[in-house]
Amino acid sequence: MNIYISGSMAYDRIMDFPGKFSDHILPDKIHILNVCFTVNGMQEKFGGTAGNIAYSLSLLNERPIILATIGKDYSTYFDWLKKNNISQEGIKIINEEFTAGAYITTDKADNQITGFNPGAMKYQAEYRLTKTNPEKSIVLIAPGNLQDMKDYAKECKSKAIPYICDPGQSLTQWDKDSLIEWVNGSMMLITNDYELEMIMNLTGKGRKELLGLTKTIITTFGDKGSMISSAASNISVPAAKTESVVDPTGAGDAFRAGLLKGISMGKDLEASAKIGAVAAVYAVEKYGTQEHHYTYSEFTERHKSNFGEM
Repeated sequence: MNIYISGSMAYDRIMDFPGKFSDHILPDKIHILNVCFTVNGMQEKFGGTAGNIAYSLSLLNERPIILATIGKDYSTYFDWLKKNNISQEGIKIINEEFTAGAYITTDKADNQITGFNPGAMKYQAEYRLTKTNPEKSIVLIAPGNLQDMKDYAKECKSKAIPYICDPGQSLTQWDKDSLIEWVNGSMMLITNDYELEMIMNLTGKGRKELLGLTKTIITTFGDKGSMISSAASNISVPAAKTESVVDPTGAGDAFRAGLLKGISMGKDLEASAKIGAVAAVYAVEKYGTQEHHYTYSEFTERHKSNFGEM
C-alpha cells in the first residue's frame, strides 16, 4: 500500500534552564517583562508530525511519502531520512526560509517556555496525487500547512482516495464550516480526548453526529489506551506495557504509524490500533520523537507479549 503523510517537518531545539523561571519573574513588573535565561546547552532533535510518523513507519518496514515543506537548513534532516530509507520525493525545499522550529526551554520545576517559528511551513507542499491508485493508497493529513490540509482532503475526495483527518495542534486555526467540510467524507478522524472535545465544541456536533461525517473516530487516552468508535459500536483498546516513561512527546505520532501499518497489512481497526499501541510505547521510552529504534522482529515479539501474534 502507498502511504502518504501530509504534515510538518521541524527541528526541536531543547534547552534546560538550571533554575526556576519563577525566581526571575517579578509579578508586579509583568507588564514590562524583559528576562534573559541562560541555559546549560541545547540539543537539536528531528521532529514535525510528518517526519515523526514517517520515521516510525520506516522502522515497521514501510516506505511512506512525506508531503511537507522544509527550509534551507534541510541537509541534516535529509541525511537522516536517507539513513532511514525515507523518500524525499514529496518534500518541497523553501530556500528563503528556515525549517519550522520549536525552541523549548524547561526549568527545574518542569515549567516550559516555547517559541515556535513556522518558517517553511508557511508555504504549501503542493505535491499532487496524480499517479495515486485509490485502491492501493491511503493519506493521513496531520497538522502542517493549513491550506495543504484542506487541499489534500479535497483532492482525496475528488479521486476517491481514503484519507484520515488528524487535526491535532492545528485546531485553533479552523473555523466551524471548514472543519466540518474537512472531516466530511474522511475514512477516519483521530484525536486525543481533549482534541475531540475541542472539535465537538467548535462544530457543535456530538460524537454521533461526527460519525455522520466520517466512518470512524479513534480517540487516544495516553496510558489508558484508545477507543474505536463507529455507528455500530465502541471498541476499547488497552495501552501496551511500557518499561519506563521518559518522554510522552511523540507517542501519538508513533501510534498513528502503527495504525497505518496495520491498515496497510489488511488488519481490522482493532488489530491495527494494537500495533499502534506497541509503536507508541517505544516512543515514550526515549527522550525525543525520533530517538527510538527497533528491528521488525523485536517489534513483533513485543506485540506478541502484549496482544499475541500480529
